[in-house]
Amino acid sequence: MAYDKFEVLTSSAYPLPIENVDTDQIIPARFLKATERKGFGDNFFRDWRYDSEGNPIADFPLNDKKYEGSKILVGGKNFGSGSSREHAAWSVYDFGLRCVISSFFADIFRNNCLNIGVLPVQVSTDFAQKLFDAIEADPKTEIKVDLPNQTVTLLSTGESESFDINGYKKGNMLNGFDDIDYLQNMKDEVKAFAETRPF
Repeated sequence: MAYDKFEVLTSSAYPLPIENVDTDQIIPARFLKATERKGFGDNFFRDWRYDSEGNPIADFPLNDKKYEGSKILVGGKNFGSGSSREHAAWSVYDFGLRCVISSFFADIFRNNCLNIGVLPVQVSTDFAQKLFDAIEADPKTEIKVDLPNQTVTLLSTGESESFDINGYKKGNMLNGFDDIDYLQNMKDEVKAFAETRPF
């Protein structure tokens, strides 16, 4: 399933300075029955965004109007730990986020994000704290994530850090490809190669 290309994203950000956020918090297990990627944004951090009666918790960052419309989430260390459920990444994307920044990601969550067009950007602990401080000072502060150059920049100060990404996944994100799209895009080359091979 193709997604929008990711090149350069400039956006404000939701702050979630909580360490060890696991996938059961990102999308509770009771919402995992669906097999399509649609509709998971409504239940993104469901038990943190709503009280027991289903009312939004106003001061939770993802409900706070001053961050509304942000495409980036800045999370605490060890974001996406726990079970390997793909639905956690689906809920990130369906909520409207295209990038999650943290000082450390669980590997499986990181890969699940990359498979569906969400860019996980790992930065130093110090830089992550600078982002949190800037967002607290000004909720509309903007962060620029430049995938071609693999940099993330706090625009209010100009401070920047580089980040790592697998080359194959980077190419897919720049083109808006998942693994199947990548193979389908190569079908003419595969067909041409097959025609040169004896049966």
